[in-house]
Amino acid sequence: MEQERKLPESIGIEESVKTRTETAGTIARPDTSSWPVIPEGTYILGTNDGEGFASDAEGPARPVHIQSFRISPYTVTNADYAAFVDATGYVTEAERFGWSYVFHLLIPDMKRVSIVGSPQQTPWWHGVEGAYWREPEGPGSSLDERMDHPVVHVSWNDALAYCEWAGVRLPTEIEWEAAARGGLEGRRYPWGDVLRPDGEHRCNIWQGVFPTKNHGSDGYIGTAPVDAYKPNGYGLYNVSGNVWEWCADWFTQNPDKRGSTKQPQGPDQGVSRLMKGGSYLCHQSYCNRYRVAARSGNTPDSSTGNIGFRVVVDN
Repeated sequence: MEQERKLPESIGIEESVKTRTETAGTIARPDTSSWPVIPEGTYILGTNDGEGFASDAEGPARPVHIQSFRISPYTVTNADYAAFVDATGYVTEAERFGWSYVFHLLIPDMKRVSIVGSPQQTPWWHGVEGAYWREPEGPGSSLDERMDHPVVHVSWNDALAYCEWAGVRLPTEIEWEAAARGGLEGRRYPWGDVLRPDGEHRCNIWQGVFPTKNHGSDGYIGTAPVDAYKPNGYGLYNVSGNVWEWCADWFTQNPDKRGSTKQPQGPDQGVSRLMKGGSYLCHQSYCNRYRVAARSGNTPDSSTGNIGFRVVVDN
């Protein structure tokens, strides 16, 4: 999906991080005392489910041992990210690039925005000039009534910057997957194997015909509040759907490079960073990656209207 993006020569990631580190001041660590504790133990990473994508290295499923950690029940919100930016003056990559990807049906008026282009394989994404986390649909849009929604238009690098300021970190894939399963083993979703148990919507995904018609029967067209729907068995909300969540690992399509069987952290290098959970755009006919074992990747400087992140701390 990536369209070539170039930062101005006068500023790059290293300079921005250096400036941020010097001006951050007191670390505003979130109160993690009430966060769910994921106990040390052996968990199953991946799946042998027939719905899995072998090309994404979802399988084979394998047991992996990890140490205990705490994880936020919610993705980082617009309010959370605003506190970080207000404290540090941090400028996201979308702002420095000058544009970010917005889903075509979420642009309120195509005549009032400037489009820099669309990826050939995913033409429903438009690179909108001026789109960034505070103006997620482009100039003139706002976060009114959405401060409790997940922050979007943040790259992996932007997520890492927040983590460094807040004294937290991104989860590894196995940490994310162990937490997302909510104590269940081998289930397709955080709540079981049925997408809509008793007809009840349990996550924010596409409802309708992708990519032209979303009738929003689950209650939302774009992002939902971070505490929407029922939590999983560990008390985590929206680990399926709503927004993709950045993880610490590099993304690989080679199952042999997903790390060891003890505290794996993925491959040593790569091109794309790992994302988990799917988003409000996921549909069985399109990506079907709102399953717990599903995975995808994007370059660390990529930003879109459907990627956010969740954070963890060592226990």
